[in-house]
Amino acid sequence: MGAKLHNRIPGLDHDRLDPYCLHLIVRDALDRVIGCTRILTAEAAQRAGGFYSQTEFDLTPVLELPGRFMEIGRTCIHPDYRKGSAISALWSGLAAFIAEQQVDYLIGCASIPLGQDGSEAQALYAELAKRHLVSDMLRVQPHLPLPMPHRLEVADSRCTLPPLLKAYLRLGARIGGEPCLDPDFNVADVFILLSTWRIERRYARHFLDRDQ
Repeated sequence: MGAKLHNRIPGLDHDRLDPYCLHLIVRDALDRVIGCTRILTAEAAQRAGGFYSQTEFDLTPVLELPGRFMEIGRTCIHPDYRKGSAISALWSGLAAFIAEQQVDYLIGCASIPLGQDGSEAQALYAELAKRHLVSDMLRVQPHLPLPMPHRLEVADSRCTLPPLLKAYLRLGARIGGEPCLDPDFNVADVFILLSTWRIERRYARHFLDRDQ
């Protein structure tokens, strides 16, 4: 996708938060890494100077909520496994950690493609805003807003939700507000807020009990 990685080792995605994070890895039967995500707990975020999402959004209204927060990010599934059980295994591990740590809110950024001149991201956000926005009092503000000159009211039917974002929404996640432009990765990011008690039971069973 033309990502600009500001690292000493070419092709390696690494930033200042990695030393503070736990990294959840999914391997296949041959022990090959096929999926991963990184976890930043509230305590680790304090030591690190904040959550990654705070570099893209003003999270003040969200972080004022009572409860325990955990951020996930840099989630990646190998292309050959995106229609298989890898995402289920990843969510199973996350769910176990959430329960163990008694997390109340899962937060993070989900990427959507820009398309030509940002038109695809505008269309996707227009569709998301119809059903998945947080309440006005929890709305977050992007530090680098995605230009939306046309303020599309109707989503382009040719646009499809990225699989990871679709999984978040199926679990009951909400979008925090307008997207933030991420020029390094050539995408727009939306802020995700998931109250863990809102995980819909039918999707919890799908992700956690599928292989039992």
